[in-house]
Amino acid sequence: MILLDPDLDPHPALASTSAKQTAASALATQKKNLRLPSARTLARFLTQAQTAVRLKGEVTVLLTTDAAIRKLNRQFRNKNKATDVLSFPADGIGAEEIAGDLAVSVPTALRQAIEQGHSLSTEIKVLILHGLLHLAGHDHEADTGQMARRERLLRARLGLPQGLIERTKVEPALKSSTNAGCPILSRSLRKGGKPRTQTRKRGLKP
Repeated sequence: MILLDPDLDPHPALASTSAKQTAASALATQKKNLRLPSARTLARFLTQAQTAVRLKGEVTVLLTTDAAIRKLNRQFRNKNKATDVLSFPADGIGAEEIAGDLAVSVPTALRQAIEQGHSLSTEIKVLILHGLLHLAGHDHEADTGQMARRERLLRARLGLPQGLIERTKVEPALKSSTNAGCPILSRSLRKGGKPRTQTRKRGLKP
C-alpha cells in the first residue's frame, strides 16, 4: 500500500531543488523524470520487490516530507535530521499478517536522484527495496556483508542501479543523508495515527 503525506508537495522537483543544484545538474535533469511517480506505479513495484525479497505480510509505504521524517528519526533514533528511508518492522499482535511500514522522504530522494543521475522514481524504488530488506530482518551494520550481497542481487533482478550500501562505501560524505535503519511504525500510520509504542524496536541502526 502506498500512502501520500498530505503535506507533500505534488511537484517536488520544483520545490526541493536549490538554484545551485538546478544549475549544476540542468543538463542531466533535462533527460530525467523528476516527477513523483504514481501510487499505482510504486504499488506494482512494491509487490514485485516484496516477492523478490520473499517477504510475506502487508507493507505500507508512506511518501512524506523532510520535516516529517526528521520527526520520526528524532523520535525513534534520537537523530535530529532528515534521512531518506526508515523501516518499521511489525511485531506483536497481528504481526503475522503485517510485515511492517516504510517511510520515504521524497525531497531527500529527489536530491539523491539528482546526485546519482537517475529519476526520482528509480531512487524511491531503490529506497523501498532497501527498506524491505530491513523488514525481512537484514542489517548491514551487524552482518558481514550478507545484506549488501542480497541487495546487489535483487537490484540486478529488478533493474535498479547502485544501492545505498555501495554509495556509503564509495562516498562516505553521503552517509549523513543515507539511512538504512529503522524504528517501527504500525498499521495506525495508515489512518494518520502515531506509531504503536508497544511494538519491539528492531533494526534501529542506520
